[in-house]
Amino acid sequence: MPAEEPLFRVVRGAPTAEELAALIGAVIVRSRPATPPAPAATSAWARSGRPARPDTWRASGLPR
Repeated sequence: MPAEEPLFRVVRGAPTAEELAALIGAVIVRSRPATPPAPAATSAWARSGRPARPDTWRASGLPR
């Protein structure tokens, strides 16, 4: 079985293990496809102040 080439090669300097880990982590995060943020969930408290139907605000001002 042939030896695999390393993913990274240091050509100058002597990075520490922590520096190499940070570099690899940054490259991995940047190589993932961007996902759109999930829509914010509306809390039950906020929903309680909203009318059940879009047109109920009109009826709320009419005499009963």
